[in-house]
Amino acid sequence: MTTTSFVRNQWYVAAYGYEVGRELFSRTVCGEPVLLWRTEAGEVTGMSDRCVHRRFPLSQKPSHLVGDQVVCGYHGFTYGADGACVNVPGQRRIPRTARLTSYSVVEQDSFVWVWIGDRELADEKLIPRAPWLDRPGYTTVCGMEPLAARHGLLVDNLLDLSHETYLHGGYIGTPEVAETPITTEVDEQAGIVRVSRHMDDAVCPPFYAESTGITGRITRWQDIEYHAPCLYLLHSRIAPVGTPPPDVDGGDPDAFHVEVVYAITPETENSTHDFWAVARDFALGDEKVSGFLHDNNRTVVLQDVVALDVLEKAVAAERDGYQELSINIDTGGLAARRILARLAEEAAR
Repeated sequence: MTTTSFVRNQWYVAAYGYEVGRELFSRTVCGEPVLLWRTEAGEVTGMSDRCVHRRFPLSQKPSHLVGDQVVCGYHGFTYGADGACVNVPGQRRIPRTARLTSYSVVEQDSFVWVWIGDRELADEKLIPRAPWLDRPGYTTVCGMEPLAARHGLLVDNLLDLSHETYLHGGYIGTPEVAETPITTEVDEQAGIVRVSRHMDDAVCPPFYAESTGITGRITRWQDIEYHAPCLYLLHSRIAPVGTPPPDVDGGDPDAFHVEVVYAITPETENSTHDFWAVARDFALGDEKVSGFLHDNNRTVVLQDVVALDVLEKAVAAERDGYQELSINIDTGGLAARRILARLAEEAAR
């Protein structure tokens, strides 16, 4: 497996909105440490987390905010919300180059998105949507886990859910997930991969049995929608066997629906921010169900983290030219690899 460079001219999730406030906050995206904070008006701003003077991280105390200005805790250089230096201790003249890199930042669907590349190319309309995360009629639980593995390994993992049977048994995995064939659709130009697995008669795993109250076997649909390079959506439909299918107009009142969202954000070439969220259209506001889904999904995510951390070490140590074996269930992941490689190649031109 070849390590590809970052695709910089893309939107990536840097944080959840709730993480960013009036305390200086930093997260590394595509190798760039990004300083995030809210202005007094409540707007999120993003800039380089390195003072131009001696590179002191502005997210580290005693650096602090004064109004809408960031004061470096090392030598006192002060910056406005646009990244421009407004004060240099001991002199009136502010050097022309005393400016932090400022990033385009958009808050949408509970995420804070940041554009790491050429700011002039940042188009908000290119941000993929995950509207269920803050939509009325859904209740959401979420979190983020650090992954000591390249982001491509997480993409592979999420596009081949047959691993649920073996890695996540007792939580979301049942034999039918691995046994049921998939269908794959690829929109190369848009950079979207769709993988579907519809199980007509399956065991109801504890993840859904406990949250929905279903006691028998289920019809279980898994419809994946991956927007390269950064956003993964899993549309899950769960219903007792014999439940009518969705109406022609899309109505589906007798089924339970879970929208699983992953934002896959490269931190470095070999580490990833694994943002995850689970939105549901049932048991709205039920704290017991929310607590159960949060804890169980986090357990599943951590099982993936352990496996992928081990896999990263194996991949990093393998000899040049190693050939892995792929089968039918890998069609979605292989398509995603092609798209990521093309995006990286285009970015390198």
